[in-house]
Amino acid sequence: MKRIAVVEDELFMREELSDILRKAGYEVTEITDFNCVTDLLLTLSPDLVLLDLNLPFMSGFQICREMKQKSAIPILVLTSRDQMRDELHALELGADEYLTKPCRKERLLARVSNVMKRYEGRSNLLEGPGFLLDRQTYTLYIHNRSVVLAKNQGKLLEVFLNHGYEVVSKEELCLAIWGTTEYIDENALQVNLTRLKKTMANLGMSQQIVPVRGIGYRLLPEGGII
Repeated sequence: MKRIAVVEDELFMREELSDILRKAGYEVTEITDFNCVTDLLLTLSPDLVLLDLNLPFMSGFQICREMKQKSAIPILVLTSRDQMRDELHALELGADEYLTKPCRKERLLARVSNVMKRYEGRSNLLEGPGFLLDRQTYTLYIHNRSVVLAKNQGKLLEVFLNHGYEVVSKEELCLAIWGTTEYIDENALQVNLTRLKKTMANLGMSQQIVPVRGIGYRLLPEGGII
């Protein structure tokens, strides 16, 4: 069953939306604590977020921006704000769909279904801060563009993403590239790492790959502080 998080501060509207979605066969979580919405949504990791813009503490625009920087969870904005500039701004921030209230339930359910379908088959995507990596094709999605990485670069980045910010040993990196750890060619490994670093810099990625003496390498966030 697909899971939808409803971020709406108006009680009756939230209950009505939740009822419509549940009757359509979705599992619904109603967000009622608006102090740290982004963290809560990232923890819940729903299949879709239904997001209002006029919220206490933090606007829906800000939530949308933070969510799209940290995850690939689709967002459908449902708001009473019907100005074109608001819609364009939400879409620029990464919202996948924009609807204005009042909205017929048939239209809402159709848009929910369409967004869900667009995101089907994305289990092969690995998420990084501000980018996605397709581990089947090693296509990197970043800054509204897509770039196919060289195979070895894609394999290395996949390993780093799977380890988060933990240290990755040289043996693991060699295994990812060449499928063996029997012979570690540090020069060849360094060449591949240098190429990946250059690609990341050219794409404007803020993460850094740094050596950990005697062990291996690790991927660090912007600023080098975890």
